[in-house]
Formats: sequence, C-alpha cells, structure tokens
Amino acid sequence: MRAFLLLSLVLLPCLAWAAETRTPPHAAAASRAPAHQAARPEGPKALGRFEDWTAATHIEARQTVCYAFTRAVPPAGPAPDRGDAVLTVTERPGGRDAVAISAGFAYPPNAAVGVDVDQAKLDFYTATRNAFARDGHAAVAAFQKGRQAVAHSPGPRGAAVTDTFSLRGFEAAYAAINKVCPAR
Repeated sequence: MRAFLLLSLVLLPCLAWAAETRTPPHAAAASRAPAHQAARPEGPKALGRFEDWTAATHIEARQTVCYAFTRAVPPAGPAPDRGDAVLTVTERPGGRDAVAISAGFAYPPNAAVGVDVDQAKLDFYTATRNAFARDGHAAVAAFQKGRQAVAHSPGPRGAAVTDTFSLRGFEAAYAAINKVCPAR
C-alpha cells in the first residue's frame, strides 16, 4: 500500500500539470484515432480553480481519485535545475487526507521536513522527491485555518530549502474534492 501511495504521489505533479491544461495531450490524438482502436483511459479532469489552489480528479484502478494542489510561491529554493514544488492533498476511496509535497529535487536519505502553518508544526517524512505528512488529518485541519504553509527541508548538497505555499482557496478546493470523492 505504501509503495502504491508513493508511486501515486510521484505522478501527481504530472497529473496536476495536465489538469490545468484545457485539452489533455492525448485528447486530440484520440479524436484522430481510428474507431476500431480502444479508447485511452481518461486523463485528469479539472474541478476548478480556487484562488491559489486547483482541484482535479483522475481515474486510478477504475476508481475516482480527487486531489487539490498549489505550487510554491517563488523563490522556490537554491537548486537551479529544480522542478516545481507542489503541495497536494489527495482523497481516495481507501485513504483520506493524504498530504504530500513534491519537492522538485531528491531529498537526502531519511530526511525530515517540517511544515509550519501559523502556530501548528507538522512533521513530514521523505521518499526520494516527495515528503508525506505523518498526520494528514492534522495537516488538513491546519491548512483550513492558516494563511500559508512554510516547508523547511534539507536540499541538494546540504543547502537548507524553504518553500512557501499559499493556503488562499484551500477550503474551497478541499470542499470541491470532497464533494466528488466523499468519505465512505
């Protein structure tokens, strides 16, 4: 289960990018495909943009997965070739409030990430390029009350990295994903 979660969250930044585009790259190709070819699996579908957050869904193992995400407010950190830092909250039928940060670089082995949301201090553990909240429910509760989430982590070559994520629009994005993927 943990490997599945890790793989899914590694893929979320790619899905997030696709959800923000108007036409998924495979949609145009699918419209030109011969009728006898099987349709490709559905790609991400945007549910909406809520201030600084985007909500979307995708199909995973024939089940709808809902997620909301935001990108770090620049500057994102010291690594010149680093990708976007993305904060994501995911709702699955088998797991609620999975909170992850895709760092845009590989964390050192066994690194710890601390996230501050106003007075709340949240602990995240790392796996390659991602950090995961140890208590997703506490993270979501803090996000609902806070203005910004500030992640502190070790970066490449030992440099300290601080990423700031706006929480403007989080409550509305979270409500949107829970409407489509309600708790069972």
